[in-house]
Amino acid sequence: MQNRKVILITGASSGIGKITAIKLVEEGHIVYGAGRNLSGLNDLIDRGGHAIIMDMSSQESIEKGVRKVISEQGKIDVLWNNAGFGLFGPVEDISIEKARYQFEVNLFGLADITRKVLPFMREARTGLIINTSSMGGKIYTPLGAWYHATKHALEGFSDCLRLELREFGINVVVLEPGLIETGFTDGVLGHFPRESAEGPYRRIVDSILSAAKKKAIRGSDPELIAKTVRKIITAKNPKTRYLIGKLAKPLVYIRRIFGDKIFDKILLSQLR
Repeated sequence: MQNRKVILITGASSGIGKITAIKLVEEGHIVYGAGRNLSGLNDLIDRGGHAIIMDMSSQESIEKGVRKVISEQGKIDVLWNNAGFGLFGPVEDISIEKARYQFEVNLFGLADITRKVLPFMREARTGLIINTSSMGGKIYTPLGAWYHATKHALEGFSDCLRLELREFGINVVVLEPGLIETGFTDGVLGHFPRESAEGPYRRIVDSILSAAKKKAIRGSDPELIAKTVRKIITAKNPKTRYLIGKLAKPLVYIRRIFGDKIFDKILLSQLR
């Protein structure tokens, strides 16, 4: 295959990471999918991909994974930082330990693997880094303070990184999905502090949990992300941001044009 690339994807054991990793293997790329357990990576292995067991909160685990790719392929053309999860709940009810772990996975682990890959990309004077943010990096939702904090931070991190790496021929792209049918909501419910349902914030908690469980709004097909990542990888000059998926553009547009107070009213009107 012409333009066959060595691609390292974190968060490849489920959701958009898994689906996209398999698609890229089928197109002929050399894909290493990283995840916390092997069971979620078996489908990738069956298609001819490679699996790496990686804990994004462990520097040792991250370094071992990067070294494996380099030792076997001699390079990494594309790093897709896709691993992450959503920690939702009232700020008062979420421990700082849990909040730190949210940052460890969504931001610091991402930064660590990026730092370990960069020397090889710099030496080659080429490379592509895709950071999965979210429309949540541009907007906000009730009870999502820690999750949105990581995504807002990732937006700024990516912008600075893009400027630092320009002279080395390395592109940095931010992927900003909206609602995607990936099981993200189930993950949010799994991390939700149960005591909040009976606490002082129970009115807003009940509204959020009820909406999440009903899944009133269906997200976009995960194939949309796979197609977009493929587009980014094959583009000669990719855009700095790709805002895609259900509600992403409308919600970001509303906040940008009408401001925070109107956006607040819209969000709160959905919680009655």
